[in-house]
Amino acid sequence: MRMQDIDFLIIGAAKSATTWLQRSLQADPAVFMPDPELHYFSRTYENGDAWYLRHFDGAASFRAVGEKSNSYLEDPAAAARIAQKLPRAKLVAQLRSPVERAYSDYCMMFRRGEVDRDVAGHLDPRRPKENRFLSGGFYWRQLQVYYDLFPREQLLVTFYEGIHDRPEKQLATVRAFLDLPADEVAHFVQRKVKDKTTPMLGPRLRRILGPVKPMVAPFRGSALFRNMHAVLAGEIRYSSLPDDVRDRLVDYYANDVEALGRLIGRDLSGWLRGDAAPPAETRDDLAPRLVVQSHEKPDSTAGFT
Repeated sequence: MRMQDIDFLIIGAAKSATTWLQRSLQADPAVFMPDPELHYFSRTYENGDAWYLRHFDGAASFRAVGEKSNSYLEDPAAAARIAQKLPRAKLVAQLRSPVERAYSDYCMMFRRGEVDRDVAGHLDPRRPKENRFLSGGFYWRQLQVYYDLFPREQLLVTFYEGIHDRPEKQLATVRAFLDLPADEVAHFVQRKVKDKTTPMLGPRLRRILGPVKPMVAPFRGSALFRNMHAVLAGEIRYSSLPDDVRDRLVDYYANDVEALGRLIGRDLSGWLRGDAAPPAETRDDLAPRLVVQSHEKPDSTAGFT
């Protein structure tokens, strides 16, 4: 496998159902994507090209070869490296309301035990220091770097909000962008890939058990491990996002959202109103129809993270 044989990258954004998109593409036997997020062009670039390409061993016979690392969108250095190493690669950015993205990111870090229950303390933009929860939502700032380096036809922007009502259309749009046949049967993931309601160890217990995690790792697949996890796990209760903090976040992102709308030609005002609907299209959707094969009806109310 050579660098020029990698066809596409899913570059982010974090907490915008990029794993759903990855799993849905991986369901196509013509698509090769390694499972781990490699973060090569952002966090592990010092490992070298040979390390990166080893993750694509056996991919030469596939129609489309790519990977997903949601850190690429936020890192300007990643954009420059991708432009240098993969100048012809197609890039997919899947975005989500920056307010909801920030809150979802906070919830993830809370269930990992890395932040406390004070949601306002982490998400209130009046705090003097910008943190990962807030910086990840400045999509215009992040995407402009890519538009400066790549032709527009190599970038596709999709939206988290579009998955709820018409996941088959969302996947069809991406497949068409990647030149995958529209007349072939494709699967999309029906359920949430990362569900914050799934029973799991609570933050306090995670901190307590953290030091022994490496020792129990070899037993994760055993019946004993699964039974113990079932006993200790439960649905985590999250602090809600206060209305006043939500309003301040809307104001915080307003200029960036408006600039992003102009950049990509979409009406994103719903993000500022708190709408759950996908951003309005400003031109006819030319995505091909997609035949969906499934034994259950898509749940249009299901959430994705």
